Amino acid sequence: MADPKKDKGAFEDMPGTGDGDTIDIEALAREYERQAAAADAEMPAEEEAAEEAVSGPNVDAVIAERDEYRDRMMRALAEAENARKRGERDRKDAEMYGGTKLARDMLPVYDNMKRAIDSITEEQKAEHAALIEGVELTMRELVNIFGKHGITRIAPAVGEKFDPQVHQAMFEAPVPNTKAGDIIQVMAEGFMIRDRLLRPAQVGVSSTPA
Repeated sequence: MADPKKDKGAFEDMPGTGDGDTIDIEALAREYERQAAAADAEMPAEEEAAEEAVSGPNVDAVIAERDEYRDRMMRALAEAENARKRGERDRKDAEMYGGTKLARDMLPVYDNMKRAIDSITEEQKAEHAALIEGVELTMRELVNIFGKHGITRIAPAVGEKFDPQVHQAMFEAPVPNTKAGDIIQVMAEGFMIRDRLLRPAQVGVSSTPA
C-alpha cells in the first residue's frame, strides 16, 4: 500500500498540508494570492529598469534616423513630382514649339515669294499666266502649311500705331499728315507661332512731332 507521506510532494510546506491533514483548498488559494501580490510588488522596479533600457539613447537615435529617412522620402517624392511636371511641360513645349527653328528658316522663302508676286505687272500676268499661277499656288500652300503648325502672320498696315510687342522699327522719318509712332512703311511681315513671337514685323515709323 502506498505511503501517504511520499504522496504529499510539493504540498508539504503549504497550509493545511501537514501530516495527517487534508488539503485545504481555500488556504491554498490564499497562499497563491499572497505570492502573486508579492510578485506584482516586485514587477514595477523590473519594468522600470526595462523601460529605461528601451527608452535610452538607442531609441532616440532610432527616432532621429526614422525622421531623417522620412524627410529624405518626402524630398524624393517632391523631386519626382517636380521632374514629372517638368517632363510634361517639356513635352508640351516640344509638341507646340518644336518646329520653331525650321519655321524661322522658312520665313526668307516666304519673303522672297511675296516680293516676287508683288512685283509682277499686269503685262507679265497676261504673258506668263500659267507660271504666275503656279507661284501663287505655291505661296498659298506655304501659308496653309504655316497655319497647320500654328504659324500666323503679323501684317500691319500703313497708318496703324506702332506696337513694340510685335513690330520692329527699322527707321524713323518725319512724314506729313502723320503722328509720331504711326507706321509709314511695312518692309517685312512678322509671324507668331501660337502665342510666341517668331519674328516681329519690320516697319518704318513716323517721327513727326505731335
